[in-house]
Amino acid sequence: MEVMPFDEEGAGYDRAKEVKEFEETKGGVKGLLDSGIVKLPRFLIHPPESLPRLSSGAGAAATTTTSCYHVPVIDFSGYERCRRSEIISEIREASETWGFFQMVNHGVPVVVMDDMLKVIRKFHEQPREVKKEWYSRDNKVPVRYFCNGDLLVAKAANWRDTIIFDFKDGPLNPEAYPKVCREAVSQYIEHILKLREILSQLLSESLGLKSDYLTSIECMKSEAMLCHYYPACPEPDLTFGATQHSDPSSLTILLQDTIGGLQVLHQNKWVDINPMHGALVANIGDFMQLITNDKFKSVEHRVLAGRVGPRASVACHIYPSASHKYRPIDELTSNENPPKYKETHISDYLGYYRSKGLDGSKALPYFRL
Repeated sequence: MEVMPFDEEGAGYDRAKEVKEFEETKGGVKGLLDSGIVKLPRFLIHPPESLPRLSSGAGAAATTTTSCYHVPVIDFSGYERCRRSEIISEIREASETWGFFQMVNHGVPVVVMDDMLKVIRKFHEQPREVKKEWYSRDNKVPVRYFCNGDLLVAKAANWRDTIIFDFKDGPLNPEAYPKVCREAVSQYIEHILKLREILSQLLSESLGLKSDYLTSIECMKSEAMLCHYYPACPEPDLTFGATQHSDPSSLTILLQDTIGGLQVLHQNKWVDINPMHGALVANIGDFMQLITNDKFKSVEHRVLAGRVGPRASVACHIYPSASHKYRPIDELTSNENPPKYKETHISDYLGYYRSKGLDGSKALPYFRL
């Protein structure tokens, strides 16, 4: 496939103008597809050296995908009784070495998960005139639809649209949700909150702390649920569904459909997180790495664009309380292992994270001592 040279400031090209015109449509990348495009607009094309199908091991950030590794799969059955110590050990190992694990028998009914994915597709496949009423880039709007959270700062945008349900200030009235997904979202978040409490206990114990420790410091206090939609892409070799990044949260619980495309960076190689119907993916976020003083790892991941679609996923980001600052947990530091991060407020972390966009680099180093 012939690839045109990537030239961000090419002659006669006005990226700001192209992005502004796209943003004003409020149609997202789904709107582009519906318009019949066969070539990607320039603002969606990534530099060749970052593209997985075009970059090589020499000079690239990571080698190509490998099938030599498999993301850990943890069976949560028996977590309350006979298998608890075994599950805690598996969570500890996965959190220290992978930063990711898949969960089965986690307690969220499969029918609830399937319904959630179904309504996310329904929302994004509504006519633009219906969806645009929800379009906003105001972070204070708890339910909003947009294309690329970093569209205005990123050098290259990603091939995905999103609707977010932001619970950082507490529960939302379901009447505030789009009608098409009201019931499914209400049921899904109810189950995810129960799973959050289970994971909070198990993660605490896997750190060698009391089961209520992370809850007591409000490390997993609030959540924001980002429901992503990745339409079939006409030129998937030139863009991403999501650029290489790590999550700013304490923990992310991800529901993905069976199409695939999610990859995690492990030992400098990209590894597919193969979809398993009925499974949920958990990944350690930057803030968890910060408070555990690097014991648990927030690992970079990405989503490939594909000709097959649409792909749908639901990422529930679990955040610490906004009421106080956090630093590495005393019990996890010592003279031999001193604190590696400065005391940080989640709003400061998110402010920096958003200002740089998904640029392929981690935000954590900025907060090191």
